[in-house]
Amino acid sequence: MSLAQGFQPAGLPIREYLLVALTTAVLTFLFTGLVRRIAIRWGAVAHPRQRDVHTVPIPRLGGLAMYLGVCGGMLLAHQLPVLRRGFEYTLDPMAVLVGGGVIVLIGMLDDRYELDSLTKLAGQTTCAGILVLFGLQWIVIGLPWGAEDGVQLVLDQNQGALVTVLLVVTMVNAMNFVDGLDGLAAGIGFISASATCAFSLNLLGETGGDVSNYAPALIAATLAGACLGFLPHNFQPAKIFMGDSGSMLIGLMLASAATSASGRVPDPESKQMIALLSPLLVVAAVLFVPVLDLLMAIIRRTRKGLSPFHADKMHLHHRLLELGHSQRRAVLLIYLWAAVLAFGAVALTLFDALAVAWGMGIGILIALVISAVPRLRAR
Repeated sequence: MSLAQGFQPAGLPIREYLLVALTTAVLTFLFTGLVRRIAIRWGAVAHPRQRDVHTVPIPRLGGLAMYLGVCGGMLLAHQLPVLRRGFEYTLDPMAVLVGGGVIVLIGMLDDRYELDSLTKLAGQTTCAGILVLFGLQWIVIGLPWGAEDGVQLVLDQNQGALVTVLLVVTMVNAMNFVDGLDGLAAGIGFISASATCAFSLNLLGETGGDVSNYAPALIAATLAGACLGFLPHNFQPAKIFMGDSGSMLIGLMLASAATSASGRVPDPESKQMIALLSPLLVVAAVLFVPVLDLLMAIIRRTRKGLSPFHADKMHLHHRLLELGHSQRRAVLLIYLWAAVLAFGAVALTLFDALAVAWGMGIGILIALVISAVPRLRAR
């Protein structure tokens, strides 16, 4: 690939990405009504259980509508002259469509028949393997130690594949675990995807329009659109749940976008600390809330001698409800935490680090105070 082929003018195709995201949102919104009817007829309905917050049966299968919306957004992007080049120089979008399709199918079966945890884990690993087969995997990781300004750890094919599979499986299960309140997973997915898209657009600008960097922004934009289009149906009181088909799709696409954007540092000779750390900071910030919930659940359950996949009512959202927050306020609070961390990490790549750190600190302090309001009132 020649230099002229591989690079576009410095102007960013922001309008094209917005069009793709909005199209995905509209399609997802329209498909969700149809999928809701299919779920009811098929029997993919979530009946209230002891650990659940909802009190009436609600259809699942929302992930199918989200996936159809993503397919529509990808199809539109393929028809746009600028974004089409992203399909010509990388297979990342196709990897997401194929891997996402398989994981949605697995999630649909779970939404209807309640698959066991090992079967789902095998399916998740298979989907991660599909991404790797299409070439969507980590190649380099920036580390802050080993030299004065840090080093870049270049991974061989097997190491990159292992890191990718671990990230995908972790993210898929994290999003699955956090999906416990109306609109929670969709909102976190929208915030995380938007932050990843912003980071990817900045990366695209810094590389002068390298077409290999079009894919992560496209993956994130379609995911953000799918989550946004699903939210009106899913926000409390929910008319439909996304189910495992949706939460696992969000996890896979977030991991794919992060890998596509962060697994390939654009300037292999860059030794600036922020250049090395910013990809990892963005990935860590995007994953922080769901992964923290996942790790706390695993530790909590294994200490009691239970399976890590044993369900309980001790997730972060359950704890906020116990503090006295309503469902909507608990969801909005977790949105706030996710937004402060994800967009704060992206801001570190764009603005003065000290100013951003102060802003993030203030944001975290505000989130802590608001989270503790019910308990403070009780005193």
